[in-house]
Amino acid sequence: MALIQPVILSGGSGTRLWPASRTMHPKQLLSLASEKTMLQESVLRLHGMKGLTDKIIVICNEMHRMLVDEQLREIDIRADIVLEPEGRNTAPAVALAAFLVLYGNRRKGEDPPLLLIMPADHIIQDKGAFVSAINTATASAEHGSLVTFGVLPSYPHTGYGYIEVDTHSPIAAPIISFVEKPDQKKLVNLLKNKMLFWNSGIFMFRADSYIDELNKFEPEIVVASLKSIDGAIKDANFIRPDAEAFKACPANSLDYAVMEKTEHAVMVQLNTSWSDVGSWAALYDVSDHDNDGNALSGDVVTYDCKNSLISGKSRLITAVGLTDMVVIEEKDSVLVVPKDKTQDVKQLVQKLKEQDREELQLHCQVFRPWGSYESIDSDEGFQVKRLIVNPGAALSLQKHTQRTEHWTVVRGKARITLGNKIFDLKVNESTYISIGAVHRISNPFEAPVHIIEIQCGEYLGEDDIVRLEDNYGRAGIKT
Repeated sequence: MALIQPVILSGGSGTRLWPASRTMHPKQLLSLASEKTMLQESVLRLHGMKGLTDKIIVICNEMHRMLVDEQLREIDIRADIVLEPEGRNTAPAVALAAFLVLYGNRRKGEDPPLLLIMPADHIIQDKGAFVSAINTATASAEHGSLVTFGVLPSYPHTGYGYIEVDTHSPIAAPIISFVEKPDQKKLVNLLKNKMLFWNSGIFMFRADSYIDELNKFEPEIVVASLKSIDGAIKDANFIRPDAEAFKACPANSLDYAVMEKTEHAVMVQLNTSWSDVGSWAALYDVSDHDNDGNALSGDVVTYDCKNSLISGKSRLITAVGLTDMVVIEEKDSVLVVPKDKTQDVKQLVQKLKEQDREELQLHCQVFRPWGSYESIDSDEGFQVKRLIVNPGAALSLQKHTQRTEHWTVVRGKARITLGNKIFDLKVNESTYISIGAVHRISNPFEAPVHIIEIQCGEYLGEDDIVRLEDNYGRAGIKT
């Protein structure tokens, strides 16, 4: 029996979940439906499953590498993290993983593993049903079938794609067709007359079977992905495929590139509630509700509100007389939208993008491998931040070409490198960093240190940084 190689796809942007989901911190890296992030929940879903490889593969964007690495470290998971040079959709991403494991197994003289492809941003309520579906799919995948998993619809959802099969089957059923996000009228008629399932976006197949089928229909993806893996560089647990080779790769989804064309596609039913949390309405559906049907989180007080999702992060949120509404508050922005219009948040995000709004990119609190920083105030020529440096962590040894910085410790204790000097700062002690001065904050102590940083200069962008040394592999990187 072949081993199962989990491959977690963590490259999405989650624009419909703005303002919680941002370019630099998208939904799969957020804690939305539990205390764990969606990526962590996806990985932990595999816990205890038999026949898995000793390492998972996570495919993500370069800009998310440290967040992904830290979140996996928090739950003690070993992984190879493949950093996509550019987003090219799921077909090329899975091809990178397939070639990676085929090369590894060829060196070991082992049979090709089964790839279990899982998006990092799904909610699956019943882990036992998930494991059962994987066990059912294994035999078909070993014999060369490309398996996808379908979920019996609980209502006619126009935001999902559908899979048509001819029967409820305890084993893998041949797929008749794929139906891409039909409108409400068409969907209701289809559900009356056809055996339709939600397309979960989870797949299982042999690595070599996938490459063979991909080569039939999209040979350019195969060529570019293979060249990219051939030129890949391994840096600790990060794998960086060759960027120039990958840029030649056409963008296409696994469904369009292979599953809708191959003769070897089959479906296994996933007998549990499932959601890709593709909108705020979808998050409402999987949240706990009070007696009035409201899903509330944070400091929220309501009167005469029904069937609404209201979330506050940084202040008291009050609401009166709302029905079927969504209110999402972040420190720098508030979203108000009827629940049946939450798919249109994507269009709102496009308008914000056209205005080049910073709120699309970053939260007020930005997480780094050493801790986090939060923008408190800013105006022309200055910016104030709160830095939190975790015990045992250190910022890079760095300098700036266009700004000065003034640091004051307000909690804990910091060790400062400034030029050739190394010294400690305690609460209510401060230091000044001139333009061009080499500096670093580290925390060799037992408690987090909180520092108020005042930046002054004509340009205060995050890319005004020259990293000379870094504990997290970022030397020379300006983000």
